[in-house]
Amino acid sequence: MPAVKISGAESQIMEALWAQGPLTPDGVVGAVGEAHGWAPGTVKTLITRLLRKGAIEGRREETGYLYRPLISRADYVQSESQGLVDRLFGGEVAPLVAHFAEHRALTGRDIKLLKSLIAKLEDDE
Repeated sequence: MPAVKISGAESQIMEALWAQGPLTPDGVVGAVGEAHGWAPGTVKTLITRLLRKGAIEGRREETGYLYRPLISRADYVQSESQGLVDRLFGGEVAPLVAHFAEHRALTGRDIKLLKSLIAKLEDDE
């Protein structure tokens, strides 16, 4: 599926559907509305945008009208992270890791995970 541009607000709807979905319209409002200070109309506008983009579908079922994602969270994360690397780091991952290492305090766990990942990648060569 081609990459679908999802805004930050729309991503909150997607997160609710990935975690809890499928959800009724009221279920989506309940999952994200109050937490973000959004009125039901705002949530329904975001749902409409996602429907038009083909990121979610809505369907009447026996239990009522339900929304479900058409894009997996893994595909969305892959697309967004690749876009970030391409835009900010010229498509190279090493400068991204270096940036985080220099500008965020990496925990011992972070360093251990990075070392493990590097060792695995070296073993796969």
